Amino acid sequence: METTPSTWLTSRSAGVLAHISSLPGRYGIGNLGPGSRALLDMLGKAGVKYWQICPVGPTGYGNSPYQTFSGRAGNPYFIDLGELAAAGLLEAADLEPLRALPADHVDYGRLYETFWSVLARAFDRFLLSGNDEVDGLGSVSAFRKEHAGWLEPFAAFMALKAHFGGRPWTTWPLEFRTWTPQIFGGLPETVRLEASRQVFYQYLFFGQWHRLRKYAADRGVGIIGDIPIFVALDSADTWENRAVFRLDKDGNPLAVAGVPPDYFSSKGQLWGNPLYDWDYLAKTGYRWWIDRLRAAFELYDIIRLDHFRGFDTYWEIPAGASDACNGRWLEGPGLHFFEAAQKAFPEARIIAEDLGYIGPKVVALRKAAGLPGMKILQFAYGHDATNVNLPHFYAPESVVYTGTHDNTTTRGWLEHLSGETERKIEEYFQLGGSRSSWPMIRAAMATVSRLAVVPMQDLMDLPASCSLNQPGTAEGNWQWRYTDAQLAQLDGAKVDTLRRWIKLYDRTGDRILRDYSEAQAEPHAH
Repeated sequence: METTPSTWLTSRSAGVLAHISSLPGRYGIGNLGPGSRALLDMLGKAGVKYWQICPVGPTGYGNSPYQTFSGRAGNPYFIDLGELAAAGLLEAADLEPLRALPADHVDYGRLYETFWSVLARAFDRFLLSGNDEVDGLGSVSAFRKEHAGWLEPFAAFMALKAHFGGRPWTTWPLEFRTWTPQIFGGLPETVRLEASRQVFYQYLFFGQWHRLRKYAADRGVGIIGDIPIFVALDSADTWENRAVFRLDKDGNPLAVAGVPPDYFSSKGQLWGNPLYDWDYLAKTGYRWWIDRLRAAFELYDIIRLDHFRGFDTYWEIPAGASDACNGRWLEGPGLHFFEAAQKAFPEARIIAEDLGYIGPKVVALRKAAGLPGMKILQFAYGHDATNVNLPHFYAPESVVYTGTHDNTTTRGWLEHLSGETERKIEEYFQLGGSRSSWPMIRAAMATVSRLAVVPMQDLMDLPASCSLNQPGTAEGNWQWRYTDAQLAQLDGAKVDTLRRWIKLYDRTGDRILRDYSEAQAEPHAH
């Protein structure tokens, strides 16, 4: 009998990790316009099959895509404003303040001060036009109707948040702490107008997103999206669905999420997200989560499920704690949840983010759920006692990364190694004294892991100063960007090398792998 893999990962391919905020663009932050298309052109040319991104939701304080105002909405910062100018909704003078922003990093403070008034101006002109469509993006009213289930509460949440001075919903007047369709009653008309603005922004984001996804597919590139396991307390998700979370009568969390001390932080990571009421969710057939997954699969080809171990056991931290040290492990929903997800999405392609210090129960859950896990070359030595991130221990049904958005760049990591770890890395990966990331990229391509993903910073061989995020820190993250000039420099000899390695290591993605040998076909006689 033929053996088949236990996961959906049946062929070898390669991906590149670059969050949208990191892409080139003329308006202070990467967006869904020319910078995204240029990246996809390069990936298609190199034979890279996947573009991986971080969550795309609207961000608040700290600008983390893992703490958003909604798990369903898109970040308006990612809208290509150039397209609005071409449609006559913006003028060149409107865009000048944004064009003055830096090109090599995101200055979120200045972006916040300038971006929203520009986008509001586009909405005001659209409203005055009496039109129902921006060129090529379809009907606004049809979009509003199709997405009303999540869109109306989200738009109301954002409008009320603006009305109440940006304060968290848990501090709003009591009558506004629970979503109802009649929530605008008695409020100024400006609040309802702001909700309509928010609907328009989502219309623009999703219209541009779906067009970009088709552009990617035409170049043979799929998109790997990211679902954080938790949502933010100050979000439309929590505000609208209070029963899903462990909250008191005023909406405050009874306990919060995080992780205990680990490789990244000696005091652990205090995320502060509300925890799920998994008993309630189980009684509903995990309906809220199933809806969340369905929305994600409408956007992405593959989903990376962040903090997978939280579905086995999760770290509960007392509300009001100053750090994550004094928590306790509680049982998550386990296989029961994944069986419900599999029933709803039998063809789902999910990557389990199973990093950190995990035990055999988490591994057993991942295997029972049929999900590939992650391996990180930077964790090969010095990370854990069993060295599970050494390539000779990898399972084929896994996804290997040189590093992730939470790691320093690979060049930065190599340049800061010392002692016995440095010696082992040097010998194992045959670096020959080099501190370039490219020998590590080749090592990732050569592993048995069926999917190999490389961050853009590693393709560009950049130092530690170009890292995207430092876990456990609240400020200074998510700012790195590359420029058009850097992409052009990469799109030459390095892309040729990458294409050659993708072919050499059978990462073209066009062949289903078998666990047996076959004789080569006889050449046809002529």
